[in-house]
Amino acid sequence: MELRQLITFRTVAATLNFSRAAEALNYVPSNVTMQIKALEDELDVRLFDRLGKQLVLTHAGKRFLTQIQSVLEKLDEARTVVHDNEVLSGTLTISANEVICAYRLPAVFQRFRSQHPGVRLIFRSVPNLELKQALFEGTADVVFMLDEPIRSSGLKVEPLVEENFRLFAAPDHPLAKRKVLQLDDFHGEVFLTNEKGCPYRTMFDRSFEKEGIDSITYLEFQSAEAIKQCAISGIGIAFLPEIVVEAEVERGELVALPWQIPDLHVYTQMSWHKDKWLSPIMLSFIEAAREVLAIDSSSQLRNRKTLA
Repeated sequence: MELRQLITFRTVAATLNFSRAAEALNYVPSNVTMQIKALEDELDVRLFDRLGKQLVLTHAGKRFLTQIQSVLEKLDEARTVVHDNEVLSGTLTISANEVICAYRLPAVFQRFRSQHPGVRLIFRSVPNLELKQALFEGTADVVFMLDEPIRSSGLKVEPLVEENFRLFAAPDHPLAKRKVLQLDDFHGEVFLTNEKGCPYRTMFDRSFEKEGIDSITYLEFQSAEAIKQCAISGIGIAFLPEIVVEAEVERGELVALPWQIPDLHVYTQMSWHKDKWLSPIMLSFIEAAREVLAIDSSSQLRNRKTLA
């Protein structure tokens, strides 16, 4: 069993794609495939299942990844001690859901890459419900979650930006011209939301149930972009974070309805495993995220005044 095979396995486990892993490691894809096959042959176990074009870790693969993570982290730590004053290099794996990926992380990645061009960043878009598991399984170093304040004994969690959710509709929607709305005004309306199980969808349902409305018509989507486009088309009322619709509100394609959803406190939160060694690469990335998203948080406050 060779060290490079373990590093390759960790990278494939993070990307779940041979081509992307090869790109991150500066290998040709056939080299990555060969290393994984050699590792599976030596262990006499399948580490990945190939389900059509989808690559997934097997149960054995997940267990193997958990065991080698500490070994590779110790190696990274040793390298850091030896090269303490040199330019940072290595690989960092980041995961987040679609909204954070599209609207929060690009500026973070840009800042970090400008500071540390020698570090390879691997990003995987992961549904909110799977992000914590990515940390426990070791397939991500740092994740960003969109949720109400998270408490976990196994994770370090840092809230960065409070995300204000509102109801948005096309400017010609019957409720768009109203200055004040009552609960009864929503009867018969169609709400465009994420699917059940999404944390902020659960909070949305809870807030309306507390107000005594339990017969809501939904159209459910996996994509915030799909929700937004359907609202622009006049299909229904979108439930989205303000950051997702800033450009559309500015262009007059959507308007915020005069309705505040009570007891809805959702944050973009950064998290990592509490037992993970915080390498200089991780520490630098965490600090870059704090700096960039602190600016975003200030901008968010200003934008709320515009949307109000």
